[in-house]
Amino acid sequence: MSEFALGLAALGRPAYINLGREHALPEHRDVDAMRAQCHAVLDAAYAAGVRRVDAARSYGRAEEFLGQWLAARGHRDVRVSSKWGYAYVADWRRDVETHEVKEHSLDRFTRQWRETQELLGAHVGLYNVHSLTPDSPLFGDPELLLALGALRDSGVRLGFSTSGPDQAGTVRRALELEVEGRRLFESVQSTWNVLETSVGPELASAKESGAEVFVKEGLANGRLAVDPPPRVRELAAKHGVGPDAIALAAVCAQPWADVVLSGAASPDQLHANLKAQDVHLEPDELDELAECAEPAGQYWATRSSLPWE
Repeated sequence: MSEFALGLAALGRPAYINLGREHALPEHRDVDAMRAQCHAVLDAAYAAGVRRVDAARSYGRAEEFLGQWLAARGHRDVRVSSKWGYAYVADWRRDVETHEVKEHSLDRFTRQWRETQELLGAHVGLYNVHSLTPDSPLFGDPELLLALGALRDSGVRLGFSTSGPDQAGTVRRALELEVEGRRLFESVQSTWNVLETSVGPELASAKESGAEVFVKEGLANGRLAVDPPPRVRELAAKHGVGPDAIALAAVCAQPWADVVLSGAASPDQLHANLKAQDVHLEPDELDELAECAEPAGQYWATRSSLPWE
């Protein structure tokens, strides 16, 4: 069975692109309020049996909030993954044009790994390249690849997340990377949901090759919870759960999905998401959901147009 993880993209900063987040968060999103909200969702996740948490340097103060929560609670069985590559530049404002800036360079990797260590220490067992794409300079940067190989050799597992219409190409190319005769990446985190299924065959191949497969954005940044296709709504009514649980159950039904991320912004959203664990979708229901898929280019264009709120 797939394992659930809590992703902190919606909880470490005052603005993000997830639909349905607006009314789940405190009215006044100062640092203290967002810290309290993040800790409340982390507590709810831990109480529900979730033992994986996923963060990133660009998720505002998510790593800081997570580190403080781990220190306060004393939990030693939580498996943490984080990411480098994007920098958060919004200065805790919701009305800026640019919230994060991407750079896959040796300097950024070195600096951000140091920052992650300062906030999370030995809790980090998996460190991902954030939103790798086929044109990333990482692929042609031997010094960066050697530095990543050195981190791998120190005992930290390395992975990458993908985004954009050619996720499949990224997965193929990244899993072929070797440093000093050994595969560099042991894990892949990709967007797959009933609207965007294009990377599915490559994730199956990644799983067969021994890589751990994480699935992010199973709710299509909230689209499948707030305005789902009619068939998702019908199945939700049939199974007595919300459309979010149906969408995540479809992810869990994929045999290659090791870890499924919930991007819940409140304990209530988290509990609704986790009902997916109790939903068994029949093959004919999965076939019907497959008909909801959009062309990858259309899906990613829609995602790019979502507002930061």
